[in-house]
Amino acid sequence: MRQVCGFCDYFVIASGTSLRQVGAIAHSIKDELAEQNIKSLSGLSAQDESGWVVLDFASVVAHVFHEPLREFYALETLWSDAKRVRLGSRAKTK
Repeated sequence: MRQVCGFCDYFVIASGTSLRQVGAIAHSIKDELAEQNIKSLSGLSAQDESGWVVLDFASVVAHVFHEPLREFYALETLWSDAKRVRLGSRAKTK
């Protein structure tokens, strides 16, 4: 992202099939990174029902969408000049 915008290096874009799942994904991202002492610069509301949660970690900005909103806003298209980096899923082992 740094080559097309000046405020971060990466966008992480994820989606959930329900508002509850969107919240769970966002909380999981925030909690996992907090365990590594990486704090979000943005707050996270427990009652957010907007369908779009943004977590700002300075060089990485995570967007978690309810699927219909992800399709509507199409950030991948809006920021299509940025290089795409695909990450595989990782199983959580604890």
